[in-house]
Amino acid sequence: MDLYFLGTGAGLPSTTRNVSAIALRLLSERGRFWLFDCGEGTQQQILTAPIRLSRLEKVFITHLHGDHIFGLPGLLSSRSFQGAKDTLHLYGPQGLARYVQTCLQVSQTHLTYPVEVHEFPSEMISEDPSSLCQGNVTPFTVWEDGQFQVQAAPLEHRIPCYGYRIAEREKPGHLDSARLNALGLSPGPVYGALQRGETVTLPDGHILQPTEFRCAPRPGRVITILGDTRPCSGSLSLAQHANVLVHEATFAAADQERAAAYTHSTAREAAEVAKQAKVGRLVLTHISNRYQETGTTQLLADAKEIFPDTYLAADGWNMTIQ
Repeated sequence: MDLYFLGTGAGLPSTTRNVSAIALRLLSERGRFWLFDCGEGTQQQILTAPIRLSRLEKVFITHLHGDHIFGLPGLLSSRSFQGAKDTLHLYGPQGLARYVQTCLQVSQTHLTYPVEVHEFPSEMISEDPSSLCQGNVTPFTVWEDGQFQVQAAPLEHRIPCYGYRIAEREKPGHLDSARLNALGLSPGPVYGALQRGETVTLPDGHILQPTEFRCAPRPGRVITILGDTRPCSGSLSLAQHANVLVHEATFAAADQERAAAYTHSTAREAAEVAKQAKVGRLVLTHISNRYQETGTTQLLADAKEIFPDTYLAADGWNMTIQ
């Protein structure tokens, strides 16, 4: 499992950063990848990335600002040109289905595969986005199966916007080899049967139950990916104890008033969320093109002062989640 950053800029593309798009690669887990946001030029970014569009399974949209969705129609079309047949599932705010349908109808684009759009209920968003800074916001389940659960929660932005929490299911504990060795058993068929959850009867009649020879279950990994937002209770709820938090850092700490005016966060504010939520690592993205090389150095310094285990994402950069 790893995160591959296709676009890490904010608002406008630049020569070094495209607009928002992040791939969560689940190749060993599912043989697929999921896409979070799809700004203009995302399919072009994929051409030079270790990603195959045919393996795209789901797209999660945080909000309907252009730098997060303008690449979606082209990507859907390209996936069709490549002969895709599998259903593609899209998740996001209300209006997403109308946007996709309008683009496809006006351009007379005919897809070779079904698209299912799952829009979030309008009641999930308060009429006053600033109210999301107070009280508790409980994430709701967007999708789940035996491997993963994806939850979303509203954030504080100028238009309805969401963040996502991707939680891997708890894994069975490893076999307790010390106990098995004490019984004179070496790795082999008996180990394999117990690992598969099968009861084993030894030649002497001794019955081994698989639950008796397992260590404690292993917690699954958790990744939180937020859309554009001010610090709010929604971001804190989604980020609690995540292994990795991906948080926007559109502005430097010195531009805090500008960040508040445009309902974005500073790098320092992102770090404060990470610290309060007790996450493992923080990744900063959605970087304004007003910050050139020296400016991004300041963004990282602002965050590290509060939360040392912080990284600044760049286009084409990936992070493995252990």
